[in-house]
Amino acid sequence: MIQPPAPISQSFGTIAIVGVGLIGGSIALAAKSRGAAQSVIGVGRDAQRIDQARRRGIIDEGLVDLAAAVRRADLVVFCTPVDRIVAGVREAAATCREGTLVTDAGSVKGCIARELASGLPIGIEFVGSHPLAGSEQQGFEHADLRLFENRVCVVTPLATSPRSAVERIAAFWKALGANVVEMSPEAHDTALAETSHLPHLVAAALAAALSPDNSALAASGFRDTTRIASGDPDLWTAIFLGNGRQILASLTKFDQLLSEFRQALELDDAQALKKLLVAAKMSRERNRVM
Repeated sequence: MIQPPAPISQSFGTIAIVGVGLIGGSIALAAKSRGAAQSVIGVGRDAQRIDQARRRGIIDEGLVDLAAAVRRADLVVFCTPVDRIVAGVREAAATCREGTLVTDAGSVKGCIARELASGLPIGIEFVGSHPLAGSEQQGFEHADLRLFENRVCVVTPLATSPRSAVERIAAFWKALGANVVEMSPEAHDTALAETSHLPHLVAAALAAALSPDNSALAASGFRDTTRIASGDPDLWTAIFLGNGRQILASLTKFDQLLSEFRQALELDDAQALKKLLVAAKMSRERNRVM
C-alpha cells in the first residue's frame, strides 16, 4: 500500500474550497494528507452533493453559504467555472477576514486578473493560479490526493501583487506536490491557448466529425485523440470565450498547417506529406510530449 507523503511543517489552518469537483476535491484531499490545511470547508450550491463529499471524507465540513465559510478561512480556493470566478471572489472578499488569501484553479487568467486588479477590500489579496492537472472526468468521486504530484502549477500574480502573498500561494501548491511556475496572466493565456485550449477545440471537432456509420471502426487512435472532448461543455464554453483572442491566434497557425497538409494531398505530393509528418514527429519528441 502506498503511504501518503509526510506532512509539511506549515499549514494554512482552515481552507475554504468553492466548487468541490475533481480539482476542488483533489485539493482538499491533498491539503489534508500533506498537512497543508488543518481543516477544509467545502462550498457548493447543491447541499446534498456537498454533504456527500463530507461523508466521503473529502472535506471536513460542507456549506452552501459562501459568506459563512470564507469568514472562517485563511485561504479561499475557487474551483468554479472561469466565468463565475470574478463574481465569486468579490462576494467572498466582502466577508473574508483581513489577511485572507484568495486564489483559483481556472484555466483562463487574463480576464480574471484584470477584473480583480482593483476593488477588493484592504487586506484581501487575490493571486491567480492554474494547476495543469485533471482529466475529462467530473465530480469529487474522481478526486485524487496525488493529482498534483510532479505536475506544473502556474501562479499568475499581477505586477502589484505583494511578494509575500505570491510566495504563500506558491508554497501552498508546492506543499500539494506541484512544480510551481510563475507567469503573467497574459503569458499564461497565450501559452495555454496553444497547449490546452486549441487541443480541446480540435478534439471536439474531430469527435463531432465522426459519422455514426463509422463509429464501430473508431479504435484506440481515435479514442486517444478525442478523449478530452468528453469534458464538461459548460466549463469549456466559458474557457473558450474567456480566452477567445489567444485561441483564435493559435487557430490561425493551426489552419495554416492544415492548409499545407491539404495542398500536399491535393497535389499527391508524397515528399511534402512526409516532410510535414517528420516535422510533427520531431516536434513531439523534441518537446517531450508524453
